[in-house]
Amino acid sequence: MSNEIKWAFAHPSERSEGTAPEGPLDRISLRDHIVDVEIGAFQAERGTTQRVCFNVVVEVRPLTGPVDDDVDRILSYDKVTEAIAHELAAERLNLLETLADRIAQRILAEPQAERVFVRIEKLDRGPGALGVEIVRSRAPETVAPVEEENPHPQVVYLSNAAIQSPLLTNWIDQLHDEHRPTILCVGAPDMPAPAAEHPLAQRRIDLLAIEQNAWVLAARDKRCVVVNSRTELDWSMKNDQISVWAPSKIVLDAVDGPSAQPGDGLALVLWFAREMQAADMLVIGEDLPDAPDLPLRAVAADVRVL
Repeated sequence: MSNEIKWAFAHPSERSEGTAPEGPLDRISLRDHIVDVEIGAFQAERGTTQRVCFNVVVEVRPLTGPVDDDVDRILSYDKVTEAIAHELAAERLNLLETLADRIAQRILAEPQAERVFVRIEKLDRGPGALGVEIVRSRAPETVAPVEEENPHPQVVYLSNAAIQSPLLTNWIDQLHDEHRPTILCVGAPDMPAPAAEHPLAQRRIDLLAIEQNAWVLAARDKRCVVVNSRTELDWSMKNDQISVWAPSKIVLDAVDGPSAQPGDGLALVLWFAREMQAADMLVIGEDLPDAPDLPLRAVAADVRVL
């Protein structure tokens, strides 16, 4: 058996040792760390958890002085498990490849980490373990980019009466002239959605009904662009574009999703506003919800000036 094949199926620590550059390297490892996770691109993997096994090896820069039995001088094992926990909590993912890369990049942010091997395996998808393994190295030292602060948008909820109002263009004119990050949100249309016997199927149907209503709104003014991902929303807010939120992706991918059902559109949008760390929320055409943690105001669907 060639070394390449041996390293492919051995523990990442053996691959690390076999491919190490010249000179001694210290390594820390995490073996057979199993977590129940909801992950996967297949519909059968949604709404349920499966066992996922993590094996991680980190090659670290040798210390320049004695350890002195001081935990603050070393890269702790906790940093590895914390990287896994952080990325699992950030959002629901479809691909193990995405999860592995994010874990590796988080570990490489530690000053001592030089190279990291991440193997992730699904244990419940078949008779064997199905997984991926990646290797990532610290990038050459560069000037760290200045991180931009995420914008805090105003979230605007429009009732169905507001969507159909002849004042809609006037309201959008006012919102556009403010040059603030703005996200428009809607609830379900007044017509009933198809009924399904399974609650997960019904949830998807109800979310799609909201998205249909979002497209109805977008069709009334070309400045309204329907978007469904956090990346698109962030780009739109930074480029003075008014977005209309299509909720399915963000709601279904949320690790700690909303308790509000899609049928309660205003409650769902309130959850979204908190997720986006909105500066405030404007409700057009409905009464204000109870949300003491978020600045709220409401106007009727026949009021010209917001």
